[in-house]
Amino acid sequence: MSIQERLLESKMTEIEQARSWSPRVISKFESVIRNGDDLSLYRVNPLAFARDRAIAEAESIDLFLHATRSGLFEMSWDVVCPQSGMVLDSFGALRTLKTHYVCGLCDVSGETDLDDFIEVTFTVSPRLRRLPFHDPDSLSVEDFHWKFRFLNDARMPGQQVRFLDVLQGLVRGLSFLPPGSITTLRADIGPGALAGVNVRTQAAFAVPVAGAPTTAPTHLRIRYDGRRFSPSLSAVPPGPVVIDVENTGAARGSLLLINWPPEILARTVKPPLDFDPYMSGGMLLARQTFRRLFRSERVDEREGLGIRQVTLLFTDLKGSTAMYERLGDLNAYALVREHFALLGATVQEHSGAIVKTIGDAVMAVFSRPTDAVSAALHILGEIERYNSEHGDPGIILKIGAHCGPSIAVTLNDNLDYFGQTVNVAARVQSLADAGEICISEALYSSPGVSNLLSGHAIAEFDAPLRGVEGNACVYRVVRGRAS
Repeated sequence: MSIQERLLESKMTEIEQARSWSPRVISKFESVIRNGDDLSLYRVNPLAFARDRAIAEAESIDLFLHATRSGLFEMSWDVVCPQSGMVLDSFGALRTLKTHYVCGLCDVSGETDLDDFIEVTFTVSPRLRRLPFHDPDSLSVEDFHWKFRFLNDARMPGQQVRFLDVLQGLVRGLSFLPPGSITTLRADIGPGALAGVNVRTQAAFAVPVAGAPTTAPTHLRIRYDGRRFSPSLSAVPPGPVVIDVENTGAARGSLLLINWPPEILARTVKPPLDFDPYMSGGMLLARQTFRRLFRSERVDEREGLGIRQVTLLFTDLKGSTAMYERLGDLNAYALVREHFALLGATVQEHSGAIVKTIGDAVMAVFSRPTDAVSAALHILGEIERYNSEHGDPGIILKIGAHCGPSIAVTLNDNLDYFGQTVNVAARVQSLADAGEICISEALYSSPGVSNLLSGHAIAEFDAPLRGVEGNACVYRVVRGRAS
């Protein structure tokens, strides 16, 4: 294990000076870099890192973002199969991310959303400490499959049993396939199906295992041309089998050979596995530190990226035109800038990000509905405090929020959001009066939101919302005025 000491020392100093950190966070981080095993520095989940080391989740995410910006780590957007935990593809930049996935192991394909099965992970830079995983072709066939291509924490739905443990019990062969060669595997197989997959390309095959068991070996020839597997038999009987795989392609292939039992094949619905909490792409886009440190990150301009649920919060100054007339442009602008700074700090404190300002209005984004509502309440409290300390002229704010699906896009060189959820959130904000928060029914009914609002006066009313047929239910919240 060789570490570039001068690089580590200079960059750790840079990270320490980037912001104030909780006690011992930096030393814990440096200790992992120096003493962690290879796997612990490959595809690091910052949420698990925070949990295992008693660090605040938000601080852990910021730590890895700063470490990536400084060059100590590399960030990867990993597309994960929800049913196997296999990492199907990895992208080093948001603009190259493709959300279509194909899993040859599960025989599934589809589109995923930024906040669904796209995990953002961090791997130590090879400039700082070289890992075997930086050079996948050097890995053993076991490490290539079980450590490089699969997530370790995927569990059977509702159970504590790891999917890898179940899968490994069904594996009948594991091999690389050198180009221009024939690889022979031998196995005993039972009823169900004999399936194989190249976990790098997702090329796959499946042959039914049926009929009377045999004691004489069945000879199965499989041709692999770099794109697909072509078995010589349409079915094989239970019993011993000798498999000759000829790789006629120009590149090394691999084969994970599985004997699926009938009870698994009979499942018509394949529920997603359970995973430990991880930082999704949608969560990262809603973080101020990411937007500030990685301004060049953008969505491919030809297409947006879907987000299953995002919470958008709009604020606006009430009576801003009269304020400019009363104070003059310079004084009014100074007050507006104070209000922008206050909103930015509060939004970031609640794990959100300012998307943009529109005149005196602000659009903010949160990946969790409760964070948006907490931020809105905190903003009103901060505005009250600011006004009481500074007196007239005061800042009078109106806030509105809504959650729902959206599309992440790049507009005017800025990561932005597009769609009906944006329109509804803006309309909900326009219904708020001075010192009020209006939220949609979708946001109010999100888990944990109504509990956050206990102790505040809440009035329910119907209002027309752009793009929504008829009137919709909206909740008006006045901070700290419950009777």
